[in-house]
Parts: sequence; structure tokens; C-alpha cells
Amino acid sequence: MKKYMTLFIISIVALLVVTGCGSSTGKSGGKDVLVIGVDDKFAPMGFRDESNELTGFDIEYAMAAAEHMGMEVKFQPIDWKTKETELSSGRIDLIWNGYTITDKRKEKVLFTKPYLKNAQVVATLADSDIALLKDLSGKKVGLQALSSAANALNDNPIQSEIKSVSEYSDNVLALSDLKSGRVDAVVIDEVVIDYYMSKEEGAFKVLDESLAPEEYGVGVKKGNEELLEKLQTALDKMNEDGSAAKISTKWFGEDKVLK
Repeated sequence: MKKYMTLFIISIVALLVVTGCGSSTGKSGGKDVLVIGVDDKFAPMGFRDESNELTGFDIEYAMAAAEHMGMEVKFQPIDWKTKETELSSGRIDLIWNGYTITDKRKEKVLFTKPYLKNAQVVATLADSDIALLKDLSGKKVGLQALSSAANALNDNPIQSEIKSVSEYSDNVLALSDLKSGRVDAVVIDEVVIDYYMSKEEGAFKVLDESLAPEEYGVGVKKGNEELLEKLQTALDKMNEDGSAAKISTKWFGEDKVLK
């Protein structure tokens, strides 16, 4: 009896080990589930509405893509500083929330084709005397930690003339400190500040000179070419059937999705 009980326990343990390995993709109602890592304070791409529900362009875009793939989706808010670690560990399947494609990131993750253009810009208060990039000399600047905003600023000569750089876990905190005067300017994604300027008319302005043009893509774990191909096929179909354009028009007032 003990022999059979031991074999039974070993079988159960082996089953648990097997099911616990691999990626974070699971099952829900018979469908595979995509776990997507997001910054839930990154409006208008992914953020919380008044009811604390996740919404935004990337949220709807991802849900539509998952539907085309015959999969369910689960959004997992993450610390944006650890996004690549979350992906490589298998705790999430995709990084999808205004994720800028860079050569450095390509060393760590696979990317879909770019789906949206963006730029890193400098935002200040509407009544600020900062008008040009050179006016940042001696000023205090804020930005999101370990974001492409930091890369764009570091690559610009003005960085060496800035008084200090404060890093924040998200853009909401950076803009809050801008309004309170703790920083003089914020380096931020153009699509993000455009959203906040539409919500708070007359509060901010953006310098005409941008720091760096860029493009957004979806990050997939290295080695998972199968998921990348399946996702890209879904995104291409969304361009063809007009569903991508519909979501873009809802959030941006026009079709901005790259074909």
C-alpha cells in the first residue's frame, strides 16, 4: 500500500512541476491566456479610469489582437523599471504599453513591427520662460526612470548643462512635481503629454524642438518566435479589416497606426 501511495505522490508532484514551468500563458474557458505587462499610469496608452478599470489605446488594441488570435488576455500592472525582467522570467508574455523600440532593447526582447510613431519632447508649465532646449541649462528636469525619455535626454548635448535630473516611477508623478515647481521641465512621450494637455487646457506647453523621434512596438520574450509570428499576423489583419484604425480614431481622433 505504501508503495502505491508513494508512486501516487510522486506522480502528483511531477504533474505540478510540469504545469508550473514554461511561460505565464494559461487557460481560461478553454482558451490560452496572454499575460500582458503594463504601466497602469501611462495615459492614453494604458491607465485607470474613474472606476479604477484599465483603459486606453494599448489596452483596447491588445484585447482586439487577442480576439483575432483566439486568446484571452490578462493585464498585469508592473514596475516599468523591471519590465524586461518580468518578461524573461515568464511572469508576463508581452510588454505592451507604449514600449519604445531601441537597439538596446532588441538585445533583450523580440519586437513586433512598429505600430505607432512617437517622440520624446520637453513639457513645461504654460507660463514658463523655457522656450528652447538650450533654456534647460541650469534647470531641474524630471522624467520616468529607465524610460526612453532618459535615453533621449542623455543623448542630447543639453544634458551636461542641466542642474539636476529627477527620476519618477511614472509620468503622473513627474507632471505633479512640474505643477508644484519642484522641477522646471519634464521629458515625456509626445502622445502622453498631448493627452494631458487635452485634459488640462492651458496648464502645459511643449517645446517645438523634440529630443528624439521613436516608434512603439510589442515586446516578446527572446526565443518565442511562434508567439511573435501569431501576434504580428493578428496585428496585420487588424490593419486590413479596419479595426486598428477604429481604435486609433477613438483615442487620437485619427488613424495613426502604422501599416
